[in-house]
Amino acid sequence: MRDGFLNLLKPPGMTSSDAVMMVRKNLPRGAKVGHMGTLDPEASGVLPIGIGKAARLFDYVSDKEKGYRAEIRIGVETDTQDATGRITGRGGLVTAEQLQGVLPQFEGDIEQIPSQYSAIKVGGKKLYQTARAGESIEIPKRTVHIESVTYVAQTAEDRFLIDVACGRGTYIRTLCHDIGKALGTCAHMAFLLRTKSGVFELENAVTPEEYLQSVQEGEPKLLPCDAPIRHIPAVHLGDNLEHPVRNGNPIRLKNWKNPPQEGSVLRVYLGEQFAGMGQVKDGEIRFRCMLLGENES
Repeated sequence: MRDGFLNLLKPPGMTSSDAVMMVRKNLPRGAKVGHMGTLDPEASGVLPIGIGKAARLFDYVSDKEKGYRAEIRIGVETDTQDATGRITGRGGLVTAEQLQGVLPQFEGDIEQIPSQYSAIKVGGKKLYQTARAGESIEIPKRTVHIESVTYVAQTAEDRFLIDVACGRGTYIRTLCHDIGKALGTCAHMAFLLRTKSGVFELENAVTPEEYLQSVQEGEPKLLPCDAPIRHIPAVHLGDNLEHPVRNGNPIRLKNWKNPPQEGSVLRVYLGEQFAGMGQVKDGEIRFRCMLLGENES
């Protein structure tokens, strides 16, 4: 079985859990699979999936930088802030110039109040659970960071495309809703495409069909386990340390010319082979996530 990361291009209609199940069906029983950054069922785009040993590296993968292309529909408000919800209001239309004029006010650190149908937990319950139960609950504001909101094109009289570069936790459908309010009308997110999640980008994403075909051909389209964590410093150990490395024993830094700093988190390699993640503590590299077993080569 190959270990690594799948940069999946999730299609609309597939849940993130469905994507994991699709991958798991083609792996040995008990193989570990997980995804990063849930996408709503009707959204499409980049969905990183860790397979085998790669699924143990999620804590080290940076997915803070997100990219989206959204279609915003002006003049229609819904209770979910997207196209799946019940229409709760209508308003007037706007021009492309008017839309472009309000976008800069949504850049930087802004406050959002997500939809009552979001997955955010308040009081131990997910908001969509309380909404479906008919419960009324006050939704707290959240501060999020949006690097840029860029106008792309007008696709219909009431529809526009925008590109959003933002941090983790940003609700794009709430952004579309708030843009409508800023325009003196209403709006919702008609469609969403995630173009970036950390180092995983749309240009290199693989469709489910392409992935399954590559599995049948015996060459799964996967990125190496260390591909999305190369922002973390690396240390390469010599063959003389093969035995302690394979056993996960601490590596003493005594007599090293330029030892890594105390507390540093490191990618650890045995020669050129990725062995796992370690951290410097008390003059030793101690393994926090070991990927290279005693019987592997």
